[in-house]
Parts: sequence; structure tokens; C-alpha cells
Amino acid sequence: MDPPHQPPKFLLGVLEPTISGTTPISIFAGDEGLSPSPTSPQEDRPFVTLTFAQSLDAKIAGVGGKQLALSGKESMVMTHWMRTMHDAILVGVGTALNDNPQLNTRHLPPLPGGSDIKYSLPRPIVLDTNLRSSAESKLLGNYRRGVGRRPWIIASAPEGSSGAATSWNEKKLALEQAGAKVVNVQSSEGRISIPHFLKTLRELGIRSLMVEGGADVIRSFLAAASPSTISSPAVDAIIVTVAPMFVGDAGVGYGRGLRTDQLPKLGLGKSEVFGRDSVIAMKVLS
Repeated sequence: MDPPHQPPKFLLGVLEPTISGTTPISIFAGDEGLSPSPTSPQEDRPFVTLTFAQSLDAKIAGVGGKQLALSGKESMVMTHWMRTMHDAILVGVGTALNDNPQLNTRHLPPLPGGSDIKYSLPRPIVLDTNLRSSAESKLLGNYRRGVGRRPWIIASAPEGSSGAATSWNEKKLALEQAGAKVVNVQSSEGRISIPHFLKTLRELGIRSLMVEGGADVIRSFLAAASPSTISSPAVDAIIVTVAPMFVGDAGVGYGRGLRTDQLPKLGLGKSEVFGRDSVIAMKVLS
């Protein structure tokens, strides 16, 4: 059994954090600071962990993307430990709007040593090309209250001086006034290139990124993890929590439109049971 204030050894073996110390705990003073983090073999991008919970029939959400209670308490705690081991955590705008997540470490046990000692929090990042994010989100609320890092919203400004560009700039201003940092990344046909996005994050100081979903984001990163699409895979590790339940055809999956040759090749995996859930961790092969 793992000590209560240490991340599971299962995760340490897969992610191999590389800053001195093995416990991702730091004094959370403001919006900056480094903690133990996996390191990418590629200098131009962060280490990327793609992780999500699914049913036995590979569904990650209910009808219309409605949130499902897939992870049990024990595997949820494992996921929150994983968050402390990454500089940033990414979700798509659909997940941000449907689930209104906090992307923090609230399920971890209280730390000894008083209220000044906090778990390392990941930077929340929302992939939101058209700036649909809400200024009233929990992510922004937590930041304004001083209990979360400043969210970054990755978007792509329309070109020219059209009405669309004016609307985009108005949304950008509203989100920035609410506390967000809007990062403008060039897109093509309304889609942001994953390798280009990751390069931008690395230039902004992000050493490791935990990608949590939803379906479109998972699909994009799976495709970007294939060595057949780019010179090197854009994902380093994949960690999947499998809940002992079926959802059925009405649920939302993540494999639609992906061919076998578009999917990553995986190394020998590790698995561990957390409560009722099975968690499988695999390294992505080049």
C-alpha cells in the first residue's frame, strides 16, 4: 500500500518525474513555481500524458457529451496525484462547458504541516479555438480566490477586420478581465495543429502536459501520437482508467474516424487495480 502523502509507485514508474525529490508537494505561492515533472525526449515540446476514464465499451461520456461518473474514489485519487506531477492540464472547450471542471487536487488527503503547505497544482489549459469559454467558470473562480493557477485559453483569432474578428476580440477582453490568459495560436481551417500547439506551450515554459479530454481532444492527440503522421509522436504516455460498466450506443466514444495506421504503437503496459477500476499505463513507441 502506498503512503498516504506520496503518489502511487505505479505512477512514478511510468512518468519518472525528474526534479529533486519524489513527492510533488510545494508551497503554492501565487501563480508560478516548479515541481517534479516528467521530461520529454523532444526539446521542442512538453512531456505529454494522455489520460482518460472509459467504460468497458470505450465510452467516455453520456448522451450529448453529458458527464458520466466513471471513476471510483480510489482511481480518482490516483488521477489527482497524476495532476500534481504535471505542469499543466488540458481539456477541450466542450468538456469545460459541459463539466465545468476544477482540474485541481481536492481529492488528495490533507497535508501535515499546516495550511501553508499545498499540493503542486497544474496550470489549467482549455483548447478553445473560437473562445466559447465562460467567464464564470470554476477555473476562473478558483484563480480569483487564490486557490488555483491562472487558466490559459488556447484560441485562434480570425484574420482580417471582419465582424467575426471584432466578436472574437470582445470575447478575449471579457475572459482576460475575468482572469484568463488568452494565447493566440495559428489554426488551419478552424483546427489548431497539435505539434504547433505543443511547441508554443514549451516556449511558454510548460515542461509536462496532462491531457484529460474530451472526445475530440483525445482523438486529436491519438492521431498526433502516431509516427505515421509526424516525424515523432506527440504523446509519451497513455494512462486509461477502465470502469466496470457499460454505457451503450448512446454514449460518446473517442475512436470515430481513426484508422489503425493513424493510431500510436504502444510499449508493454503496466496495470493496477484502484478500488473497482483497472488502470492501464503504456509508453508510446517512436
